[in-house]
Amino acid sequence: MTLTRALPALLLFLIGLFAPGAATAITQDDLLPVDEAFVLTATAPTRDRIEIRWKITDGYYLYRHRTGVEADTGFAAQPLQLPKGKAYRDEFFGDVETYRGELLATLPGQPGASADTVTLKIKYQGCADAGICYPPQTRTLKVPLPSAEAADAAFVPLGSGALTGGLLGQKPQAGMDALPLPAEQAFAFEAIAFNGNELLLRFTPARGYYVYRDRTSMALEGAQGIALQAPRWPTGKAHRDEHFGEVTVYFDQAEVPVPLRRAHGEAAKATLRVTFQGCQTDGICYPPMTRRVALSIPGGTMTPASTPDVPAPVAVAPAPTTTATVDAAATAPEAVAATAPANADVERTRPPEEVLARNQPGATSLLAALALALLGGLVLNLMPCVLPILSLKALSLAESGRDGGDARRRALWYTAGVLASFVAVGALAIALRAAGQALGWGFQLQQPWVVGLLAYVMFAVGLSLSGVFAVGHRFAGTGHGLASRRGPVGDFFTGVLAVVVASPCTAPFMGVALAYAFTAPTPLALLVFAVLGLGLALPFLLIGFVPALANRLPRPGAWMDTLKQVLAFPMYLTAAWLLWVLGKQRGVDAIGLALVGLVLLALGLWCFQRVRFAVAPLQRVLALVLAATALVPLAMVHRLPTASIAAPTAEGQVAYSAERLAALRAEGRIVFVDMTADWCVTCKANEKAVLNTSAFRDLLAAHDAVIMTGDWTNVDPAITAFLEQHKAVGVPLYVMYPRDGGEGEVLPTVLTHDTMRQAFERAAR
Repeated sequence: MTLTRALPALLLFLIGLFAPGAATAITQDDLLPVDEAFVLTATAPTRDRIEIRWKITDGYYLYRHRTGVEADTGFAAQPLQLPKGKAYRDEFFGDVETYRGELLATLPGQPGASADTVTLKIKYQGCADAGICYPPQTRTLKVPLPSAEAADAAFVPLGSGALTGGLLGQKPQAGMDALPLPAEQAFAFEAIAFNGNELLLRFTPARGYYVYRDRTSMALEGAQGIALQAPRWPTGKAHRDEHFGEVTVYFDQAEVPVPLRRAHGEAAKATLRVTFQGCQTDGICYPPMTRRVALSIPGGTMTPASTPDVPAPVAVAPAPTTTATVDAAATAPEAVAATAPANADVERTRPPEEVLARNQPGATSLLAALALALLGGLVLNLMPCVLPILSLKALSLAESGRDGGDARRRALWYTAGVLASFVAVGALAIALRAAGQALGWGFQLQQPWVVGLLAYVMFAVGLSLSGVFAVGHRFAGTGHGLASRRGPVGDFFTGVLAVVVASPCTAPFMGVALAYAFTAPTPLALLVFAVLGLGLALPFLLIGFVPALANRLPRPGAWMDTLKQVLAFPMYLTAAWLLWVLGKQRGVDAIGLALVGLVLLALGLWCFQRVRFAVAPLQRVLALVLAATALVPLAMVHRLPTASIAAPTAEGQVAYSAERLAALRAEGRIVFVDMTADWCVTCKANEKAVLNTSAFRDLLAAHDAVIMTGDWTNVDPAITAFLEQHKAVGVPLYVMYPRDGGEGEVLPTVLTHDTMRQAFERAAR
């Protein structure tokens, strides 16, 4: 498949994507070192003019708008003079100019009377025609100024020992005679399964080379139920790095034990993926390199539930992977988990002192998770996705009137339905995740047959409320008796429907509780799900058991029939919305097939109503069989191909990808990530109220920000990985990334204009 060229402003070294029309991928091994692709020199022909020259290798080019030079205070520099470049239409930068072969830039200025040298800070960025772009580069050069007798002088590299290059850049050095070794010789790496509960990693830099601890990340792939915990790094040497700040490096061999977190004791096969970066002392810095080691992990001891998950700093760009990952630089148990890069992409991590313990399941106690679950379930009653079903419960309570015993029975049966459904959905999600499926809350609505079946149920409930058909208690268990005036089974299945419709929504407080449940032992996880259900059912429990509240309900009367018929229309609207979701997943043909199924369902239920009092039971059976034929179109829908997702067209809006996110952040742009789904009613409510308004677009324009949208309507491993990185169990998820490259801020589930305005202001600071 042909992919477009990656954004050339990546702060971190991008792995080769496919160039348009290319047949094979390009890797970092095919890329020249940046100082060979763009050979930089500087001379001062006169005291008032400095010439900066790049010798550009064939097959490479530089961007004009990404080139700049700053001089020290001893040289009053004028604007840099650049020649006109070749016009080029860049997919992400737009209309730009590029240079090939050679670039000669002139920096005019006036030196101080006693100045004999000028220190220049030179910034530039370029790409290879193969489709790989270097991160922005920075070089610090010291250029001697000529005396009146001398007109030319070559540049002299700084000898301070401070890092002056970018990630691939050349550092100050005493000479160029020590050629750098190939990466495999400069940095050896080994890993073994020391025992069933610990790995042993060994980094061995060659003499004259060193490895960054703080630029190392790792992931364990293919071992279900086994994850990495915090690595135990040996003491290294402190190093002040211009780009990364205070970091720790290793000049000698470093052995790093990495404990394993185990959900089972069986042996397993796995692949350890480690990405790290190193430099030559007083020489070049290598691009991030990834090594993979196949491991046979023997049986081990299960890890206690209280053991915290692996910590890691939060990264700029989540990698498109679904494996559990850890940044090996972190050692404090308060740090949060993040994803490791794929295919040698590396994230710029936050310094350890800036790591926050936010949304960390291992840091959440059981009591806190239960309290948050109760609050989240309670707030879920106010979410728009639950309102159609709550209208049914309101009708049920109104029918109970002031009959305390009846109200209590109805409340208890409704609560039983809610609790059973929450526990069942939670158990299914936990089981599927344990089987290796990357799922989140609301995962069931990513399946078209589930969406279609729910549309059928909502339509049938509407028909029942409209009086088209009525079923006795023998058939109430099918879910069509939800609107029955009496009967515990009807109340029970009202609770079931409430959970099924509510499950795609994530209310405030639910996120941390669900994150805890997805990592806790199964009994504790199911307890959290049960308490979520208790929160959802709590208002009706209170009405049923508190006489003062029940007495405020209206008395039953003839108005109940009218109300029941009116409440049929929210059911029809819900069915129409589900058909729209189905169309988003499988296209317009899916809507047509589902409509045929609804007609068959209505015909079968109508026939059943006509013959329900017939003496011969065969007629009733045939009517129900006719209604069941509605499942045939639904089966055909499931076999339809996935509908293509239209690319965002609004100004300032782009589709989510880890590479685009890293690239935009490298440009210093504010990025607002919106993870949404068509079946997420809360998402659509936020879009209608906030994200699709002119006020929000004005905020984007005022802050030169980009909104990046990820559509999780269908299964998407890249979006699932992003959700897991932020410990989100479903959508919506909103993350605001600041301009300075700092950690992304997770915003509330329900958005307001004030929330967005304040978030943009914080990101701009």
